[in-house]
This record gives sequence, C-alpha cells and structure tokens, in this order.
Amino acid sequence: MTDDRFDGLVTAHHGEIYRYLRRVTGRVSDADDLSQETFLRAFRALGSLPPEANVRAWLFAIATNLCRNHFRSETRRRRAYAAVGAEDRGGRDPGPEAETLFHEARDRVEAAVALLPLKQRMAFTLRKLHDLDYAAIGRMLQCSAESARAHVFQAFRKIRQTLNHSEMPRMEVRR
Repeated sequence: MTDDRFDGLVTAHHGEIYRYLRRVTGRVSDADDLSQETFLRAFRALGSLPPEANVRAWLFAIATNLCRNHFRSETRRRRAYAAVGAEDRGGRDPGPEAETLFHEARDRVEAAVALLPLKQRMAFTLRKLHDLDYAAIGRMLQCSAESARAHVFQAFRKIRQTLNHSEMPRMEVRR
C-alpha cells in the first residue's frame, strides 16, 4: 500500500464521512473523533481490501460500525443532527423573514429526525443524504436490503407524523 493511495482516499472521502458522522452523532467533537478513527482503521485494513471493492461503501460501513459502538458505550442518547440541504434561492436574497422561517422549518425537521430510533436515523441519513443503495445500507446496518428499505420507509413515516403534529411555518415565495 502506498501513502499516495491512502492520501487520495482521505482526500476523496473524508468530507462526506465527516458530514455523515456529524449528522448521526449531532456533535462536532464526536464526528471529529469518529472520522479520525474511521480513517485510522481504513489505513490499517486497506492492504486487505480487494481492488474491485467499493471504497466509499466500505468507509461508510467502518464509520457506521464505529458510530454504533459509540452509541452503545454512551449512557445517554445524543441528539442527532440531520442537515437539510439549503433551498435553491436562485441568487436572490431571501430577506430576514424568509431566512428565519427556513431555519425554523429546518430545525423542526432536524428535531423530527433526532426522535428516530438509531437504525432508522442511520438508514435515512445514508439513503437520503448520502444516496447509498439499500444493499449497501443493509450491509452497514447488518440487515437485509429489504430491511434497510423498511427502515427508511418507517423513518419517513415517523418524520411525516411528527411534522404533521407540529405547526410548520408557511414560507412565502416572493418574486
């Protein structure tokens, strides 16, 4: 294994792995520690990785296992943080009122995601924010692809129920 190969792997995937861990743990310090540990373990095992392996999915699997271990060792559950992509503003300044409404809506979605059980939260984040397929998610969560699909479906259902029971601010589009 060459240092250049590992450096390229870190350059290509560190940001995405870090953001995934940040969303799942909800804490910058935990995401920092877990992402460093992910790449440390990847460095140790890179020589045994088959050349045809999906490195991105492999890194997500390492990160997911570390995260699972992290939550097991904690005596309290951490609030999960799920980032909502920034809305397309089309180059316009939305103004302070629209910006406030956007942040309130995002906070409510994040709170709804934080209420999900860990497996559903991880499956939802891996599928909807990182666009992984159900087979890869199933391998990471140690379940079948069908179970991974069910976790994502149940996550959506619970998020929708939570949001329907809370009053969401109405966002007006000004043109």
